[in-house]
Amino acid sequence: MSDTAKAVINIADLPLESHSHGEKFAAKLGEIGTLLGLKNLGCQLHIVPPGKCAFPYHRHHAADELFIVLSGAGEYRFADRRLPIRAGDCLGVPSAGEAHQVINTGTEELRYLVASTNGEFDVVEYPDSGKISIRAGMKDGDPATASYAARGRLTPADYWDGE
Repeated sequence: MSDTAKAVINIADLPLESHSHGEKFAAKLGEIGTLLGLKNLGCQLHIVPPGKCAFPYHRHHAADELFIVLSGAGEYRFADRRLPIRAGDCLGVPSAGEAHQVINTGTEELRYLVASTNGEFDVVEYPDSGKISIRAGMKDGDPATASYAARGRLTPADYWDGE
């Protein structure tokens, strides 16, 4: 464990970072895994206001994710299904599993934990917008340390195209 890592963290004491985009996306995020000194397991607290999502509908190709709903209610968009969720529910998405998104359809904040495996790379696709995101060479699962990072839309090309 690093000198700055803690042995115990209380969710109520987490520093929160707010982010939002347009009318659909807003959340407060609290980092847990890094504060505990975890390198291969990430964990964040997500607090999502009513009517919002934290992130776009997406699919990880190299990371498992586990969601644990702490309070509130919402909807779990999972593949072609929309499933109701509430406090106490656990949701899992294995690496290369289905696209997914958590939506707060309730009247109060939706609070949940997200745990994920942290590897050296991940490919994430966004079916609604046709984008992909690629990160490789990450140290301790930190996207900011990636030796290669790109996001966009692919144009099909032959292996020898441009060579």
